[in-house]
Amino acid sequence: MTTIFYESLPVANLIDRDGISLAYEPSWEQRASAFPISLTMPLRSGPYGADRVMPWLANLLPETHLSEIGQRLKVSPQDIIGLLTRLGRDTAGAFSLGEPRRDGNNFRIIENEAALERILDELPERPFLIGERGVSMSLAGVQDKLPVFVDKDGKIAIPLDGTPSTHILKPDIRRLADSVTNEAFCMTLAKLCGLETAEVTTGRAGKRDYLLVRRYDRIADTKGTIRRVHQEDFCQLLGLFPSEKYERTGLGQRGGASLTQMFEALARYVSPAERLRLLDAVIFNILICNSDSHAKNYSVLVGAAGTAKLAPLYDLMCAAVYKQVDQSLPQQIGTKRNANELHGKDWQQFASAVGLSHALMTRRVQELSDSVSSQVEIASNVDLTNSPAKREVSDRLAFVIRKRCLKINRQATL
Repeated sequence: MTTIFYESLPVANLIDRDGISLAYEPSWEQRASAFPISLTMPLRSGPYGADRVMPWLANLLPETHLSEIGQRLKVSPQDIIGLLTRLGRDTAGAFSLGEPRRDGNNFRIIENEAALERILDELPERPFLIGERGVSMSLAGVQDKLPVFVDKDGKIAIPLDGTPSTHILKPDIRRLADSVTNEAFCMTLAKLCGLETAEVTTGRAGKRDYLLVRRYDRIADTKGTIRRVHQEDFCQLLGLFPSEKYERTGLGQRGGASLTQMFEALARYVSPAERLRLLDAVIFNILICNSDSHAKNYSVLVGAAGTAKLAPLYDLMCAAVYKQVDQSLPQQIGTKRNANELHGKDWQQFASAVGLSHALMTRRVQELSDSVSSQVEIASNVDLTNSPAKREVSDRLAFVIRKRCLKINRQATL
């Protein structure tokens, strides 16, 4: 049996008896401030079987390096619960697996820039610093990244003993030139356009640029202790495994997460009104050519008694400046996977599929196109890196995105 904790409180147990099942702890269910592990697994119900539990757990793990992680931990890469028992004391959302956190904030300061650079260089071989004493953390996704704790003086540290990380540090991607500047620009642009977005800053350690993303699923209490806020991504909400985060088509069949499924789940489990925020996020990602805006890059925040709302945007990047990157849409709009082919009928078909009016859809495409076009120049002036070379990158992004917006806007009425 493996216990799932919120801070030091037992929340539920994973029981391996004729297949994995999850049952809530009665003491957790009786708390007035209790919230569910997933909106699809409400309190005072269950137990829940593997068909719901295993996809939810799998989405807490990274999608790469599982073989290396398993080899270092002496755990099979297919053993999801075994891996999370070793890595799961600091994951996305509020819960930890295997052990509760210790009291207070426990962390190890990274002593200098050279030490941080060394850690970043070693991440592919030592993801999440596996094997270090007291370190147990995991993040979903394919990019090398590191959960870190940033103290009141701005020093970067490694969280220990189940202490929640406060930021996600994302080093530059070697195969994508200026990826840090690209993501910082797109995140800044989203905020300028009025979309709720995770806060970002940039830094440099030796020869490595990095993006520092403040975690919106972490808050500090009145004593300065970091507390977790629960969230789940749309693969978890839909009961899909990470491999199903894109909508796939072929041989007359479709599979994976579709926008229709995502909008339906949001209306069912959160609120129909939140569909408008998701709509704006989807349109924005298309306008900036974020071809990686899959179902795991949208999440919902879960509060007490299961209240929920769409989480701030994260992982925004323009793929249009990289010839080697697939620029097709991660989910279809109507029947189209290529943004250059989108016309009014495609947006209208999308509107009908997600239960929104055609007029609203056309208006939001045009309004956001105009907003993005007018804000790209301002975003390029927000130089987070204070580097003339990076400013050239921002100017290039502004040109490419503005050109794309004009085309999508023009075709939306055709």
